Order: sequence, then C-alpha cells, then structure tokens
Amino acid sequence: MSDRITSRIVALESGDESVQLLGKYDQHFTLVESEFPVRLLPRGHELTIEGPPEAVEPVYRMFQVLLSQIRKGHILTGSEFEYALKLTRDGNGEGLKELFSDLVLITHRGKQIRPKTFGQKRYLEAMRHDDIVLCIGPAGTGKTYLALAMAVDFLKSKQIQRLVLTRPAVEAGEHLGFLPGDFQEKVDPYLRPIYDGLYDLLGVEVFQKYRERGIIEIAPLAYMRGRTLDDAFVILDEGQNTTTEQMKMFLTRLGFGSKAVITGDITQVDLPRGRGSGLEESVRILDGIEGISFIYLTEKDVVRHPLVQKIIKAYESYEARKGSN
Repeated sequence: MSDRITSRIVALESGDESVQLLGKYDQHFTLVESEFPVRLLPRGHELTIEGPPEAVEPVYRMFQVLLSQIRKGHILTGSEFEYALKLTRDGNGEGLKELFSDLVLITHRGKQIRPKTFGQKRYLEAMRHDDIVLCIGPAGTGKTYLALAMAVDFLKSKQIQRLVLTRPAVEAGEHLGFLPGDFQEKVDPYLRPIYDGLYDLLGVEVFQKYRERGIIEIAPLAYMRGRTLDDAFVILDEGQNTTTEQMKMFLTRLGFGSKAVITGDITQVDLPRGRGSGLEESVRILDGIEGISFIYLTEKDVVRHPLVQKIIKAYESYEARKGSN
C-alpha cells in the first residue's frame, strides 16, 4: 500500500445529484469507506476523495461514470450503486460505462430500462442476436421483466407485429378447480406478473388498447397447441413448470420472423412428483444448436432487496448439504 496521500474532487451540480450519488443520509459513504482506504468529504457541491492514489483513482472513476448516467436521466438505485462498487473493488470498474450505456427502453413514465448486472447485459445481447433464448436463474434476476422490455422495444420498432405471452397454469400447492370464478378468473393469478410488467412498461391504457387489437396476447400454455406464430415475440414464463411434451410443443410453434424467450428457475419446480421439468431437459436436448442461446443468471444478478441474494445462497447451501447426505 502506498504511503502517499492524494485527493480528487467530484463536482456536483445539484442536490438531487448529491442524494443519488451519496445515498440518502450519505449512506453510500460507509459502503465506499468500508471497501477502500479512502475518506469522502462533502463540501457544498463538491465531493473530495482522499487516500492513496491506487484507491482514490478507481473510486473517482466510478463516481464519474455514475454521475454521467444520472445526468442522462438515469435514476440510480442503491442496488446499482452496490453493484458498481463491487465491480470497482474487483478491478472491473472499466466495464461500468458499457453496462450503464445499454438503454433498452424508456417506459411511458420516463423510466429508463437498462441492465443492472453483466449477467443481465448478456441476456439482452442474446435476445437481440438469437431467435430462441432460454434464461435460467433464481427469483429477482429480472428474467421476465427484461424479456417483456425487449419484446416491447421490438414491437415499438416494428421488428415484430405482436407479443404472445404465456405461462403454464401449474398450481403451487393450490388447485384451479377450487379457486372462485370462471376459467379466465381462475388463470389470471398465474398471469398476473406478466400483466404487472406490461402495465409498468406501457401503461394500462396502451396495454388495454394493444390487447383489444390482438397486438398483445396473454394466454395459458395449453392455448398454444396447434398454432404457428409468425412475426411475433413469444415469451414462455415459468418454463420450469412445463413438461417435456409442453416444452416441445411450445418450441415448435415458432414461425418466420419470430423470436422466443423461455424463462424459469429450475430450483422451483411445481410439477407433480415424478414429472421432469421440460426446461431442465431442454438444456440437455438443445445444447449446441446454432441460433439458440442459454443464459444462466445467479444470485449476483438479483436486483431485489439485498436479503434476497442471501436467501438464495442459504437455500443453495442447504440443498448442497442435503444432496451430499
């Protein structure tokens, strides 16, 4: 460690920039100072970083990249700051600019949709490049939401003519027949995450208009049988709950000018005991076919509450111990 002490000044233009960069009540201070031997000294609209040069420079570059994104309208979240700090600590800070510059979509409310991790960026690049993408990862990694955002972007840019969104109606400890209402009311709870994502991306009015015109179709997986889907972006969510037959049926619906994205978490299979997951089996069957991508996200790509990462790791450790016994 160098004995020399140097300093760098980050110029801030507003109180909003300061809050986003430093966190509410300057909570990011503790994070930075716990990872690097530096001191952060805010003075008005300036932030001074003091410490040895080898620590000051990467922290300064990280702040500059984050600040440039804030000035482009990006709302920096706490999880994004923590991820940026982790990359900087691990010596991967140079990739931050590339990560945050990948703008997928601006929602009806002006929210900018971007990848928050390098795993998510690989996922987006795969969807742009290949016609079939299978994304496997734990809850909270943005599998479904990013697929919806990419589908909406393809629709708005007229690369496709419609969105087809589906899920297997598999009960997780409950039975459809005992739920109240008609068939649509019974299956709607299974499709709710898709509705919520599209409401956020498009707004309720635009979503309803697209759905009435048949531009957006949301249906249980069983409704896909016997169809050929041309010029469509097709998303199969919760793919771990498909059987082998259902997965084969879905994959063979793809028509000309279409893309298919299958998402799922193979650690949360709700199929009856003894039934294998079609998603898990498809990895072995389709591996090596050109034009099909497999993206694996991990707890490092979780963008929910920080405790979610710890919960996922705890369950993985428990399953590993149980398997070894």
